[in-house]
Amino acid sequence: MVFQDPFASLNPRRKAGELIAQGLLVHGTPRSQARARATELLTLVGLDAAAADRFPHEFSGGQRQRIGLARALALQPKVLIADEPVSALDVSVQAQVLKLLAELRERLGLSVVFITHDLRVAAQVCDLVAVMKDGEVVEEGPIGQVFGQPRHPYTQALLASIPGSALRQAA
Repeated sequence: MVFQDPFASLNPRRKAGELIAQGLLVHGTPRSQARARATELLTLVGLDAAAADRFPHEFSGGQRQRIGLARALALQPKVLIADEPVSALDVSVQAQVLKLLAELRERLGLSVVFITHDLRVAAQVCDLVAVMKDGEVVEEGPIGQVFGQPRHPYTQALLASIPGSALRQAA
């Protein structure tokens, strides 16, 4: 799981390497192996291995989100749940994290459940989309179909609310 707020989801009393290794240690991996894997994961998400010895407050928001991503990947999941993983980041950092997610998805063969309120982000990163209203899925399918020819009035209203409504042409 990758959380929306990377600062709140990381224990401020633990160093980045410890945070990433924690799941491995709980599952019985020897400390030296868990530490080596944490360093490897930091590199995988685009951070220097020396970052393992720093505390969360010593990182930018984008760097903290990369630590959260490394922590989520530590146990080699087949499915990664990303809950608004870029909403707390500025636009340029959002683009970097979204690119990293796409690269990791391809490289590791991951499936990603990407939860977002930002339809532009959904159009950029999703193959399939489910539109929810009041806790129920009202429309689902391939992104091009749902955003290109929305059937449900709520989906239509969401897409119409986007300035310029360029999203439908992009999908």
